[in-house]
Amino acid sequence: MRKFSKILCPIDFEEHTLAALEIACDLAEERGATIHLLHVARIPSEDMDVPLPFGLNPRWERSARAALQLIGRERLEGKVAYEIHVISGIADAGVVRFADQLGADLVVMATHGRKGLRHFVLGSVAEHVMREANCPVITVRPKARAAAG
Repeated sequence: MRKFSKILCPIDFEEHTLAALEIACDLAEERGATIHLLHVARIPSEDMDVPLPFGLNPRWERSARAALQLIGRERLEGKVAYEIHVISGIADAGVVRFADQLGADLVVMATHGRKGLRHFVLGSVAEHVMREANCPVITVRPKARAAAG
């Protein structure tokens, strides 16, 4: 059986990512692994035109870190070891780059489940990570929405 000691779980703060976190937690408990919660913070558009480099701890990273700390305390505390990471950038490239830097053994992430034109236009972070990551990737689809009756 393959040993997973570092499980990367990207979180975008949408409800469906918590389903991926549950699976990552189950795997980490079973394998004695550490979960690495990652949020790739997009630089707010009003800050994109700033000609100077950002400080070491920009506000968008601070707020993301606080939200990840809350998720960790509520969902992982006392169950598994976990670490919190926040970086600025673009989600798909950021996840792949961070997985490599971390030496992740596995990525467990949610997919938005977009189809058709929305998928074509918006792309898929999960699809990019599956193609580019140097470790196995488990994707978790959002639950199918009940048909309107």
